[in-house]
Amino acid sequence: MAFENLTDRLSKSFKNLVGKGKLTESNMRDMLQEVRFALIEADVHPNVVSSFLDNISEKALGQEVMTSLQPSEMVVKIVNEELISLLGETQEELNLTSHPSVVMMVGLQGSGKTTSSAKIAYDLKEKFNKRVLLVGADLQRLAAVDQLRILGQQIEVDVFSLEDSTPVVVAQEALKHAKNEGYDTLIVDTAGRLHIDEVLMDELSQLQSVLNPNEILLSVDAMVGQDIVNVAQRFKEQVNLTGLVVTKYDGDSRGGGILSVRHVTQVPVKYVGTGEKIEDLERFYPDRVASRLLGMGDILTLIEQAQQKMDQEAAERAAQNMLSGQFTMDDLLTSIEQASKMGPLSSIMGMMPGMSNMKKQIDDAQSEADIKRIKAIIQSMTKKERQQPRLIRASQRRRIARGAGVSPTEVNRLLNQYDKMKDQMRILSRFMK
Repeated sequence: MAFENLTDRLSKSFKNLVGKGKLTESNMRDMLQEVRFALIEADVHPNVVSSFLDNISEKALGQEVMTSLQPSEMVVKIVNEELISLLGETQEELNLTSHPSVVMMVGLQGSGKTTSSAKIAYDLKEKFNKRVLLVGADLQRLAAVDQLRILGQQIEVDVFSLEDSTPVVVAQEALKHAKNEGYDTLIVDTAGRLHIDEVLMDELSQLQSVLNPNEILLSVDAMVGQDIVNVAQRFKEQVNLTGLVVTKYDGDSRGGGILSVRHVTQVPVKYVGTGEKIEDLERFYPDRVASRLLGMGDILTLIEQAQQKMDQEAAERAAQNMLSGQFTMDDLLTSIEQASKMGPLSSIMGMMPGMSNMKKQIDDAQSEADIKRIKAIIQSMTKKERQQPRLIRASQRRRIARGAGVSPTEVNRLLNQYDKMKDQMRILSRFMK
């Protein structure tokens, strides 16, 4: 995940202030030096690093520590505020006030424009009930329009394109078609290049004039380092950028490019792509990202993901059974299935306050294998055995083990864990009553 190494380095730098009674020039200098190393290591542009540290130093140096905070906590508070400022203060939605509204996607070839176009279309359709038209105006890359058509079919969104035409004509005709057919929103996938050139920029300027878009979103690959700063600046000079879409946010990137581009362009990050699936797109919340960067978790995003991905009725029913003492193997199976919908365990741990350091100790592949074994064991039980596991005898355990493809020892281990869990739930239930 982007920023992961930065989180570790920042956490270590703050530890140097633990136990200090006051923020002094000496201990602040040491801490800021560590923060500088952390940011540079994360591939943040040097100009951004200098500006960021100057702001922190100005606010923190010599400041009296609040009685309720330790010096290290005070610095974390100041760094958190500066990170939020650097990342954009508040979450910003797309401006879709026109009818139809036009969103124009721009960026280099390979930055994820086409996939992001489809992801945004799916988001607007599912969450806001928008009638969206995808427009294939990338006539440079072979099969770009075909890729958009395939994605459009997957999400049941119409795609407009013209053969043997030009991007400007495609845009003009798509706008007419959208007005005639009553579409709410057009998302226009424009051409990219492997590098910036005048032909590309002239084409984008012409499209901007024809479409008069509400939004021009620059697709930024999170895996790219400081070079993306110059690219973003060039796009900003040529067209009226209104936002950034960061792709491959879930990859093994250092994340500094995102901070740099945001600072240079002064336009908000509006979306981040968090996976390959069409629904793997999240709105960007600067305060939540800052919290995660400092190892303080992101409980709000965790709750939202639970609400979106879980079967609420099934989860609540299992929870009620747990607390009432009627907890069965079926309830355990339901709980496991609901939790696995939330994504990898390490990702969930990263959003829980105080758990960010533990997520590196989690082997997601091993965790998934363990979950599959547990599900196989429970699914190999009869309905009666799931309802009353205490009735399961040695011969039944051997049969369940054969059905699940595991050893009888693993069946015994699960049953013992279930007994302990049920006892704990019974104690919790009495306490709550």
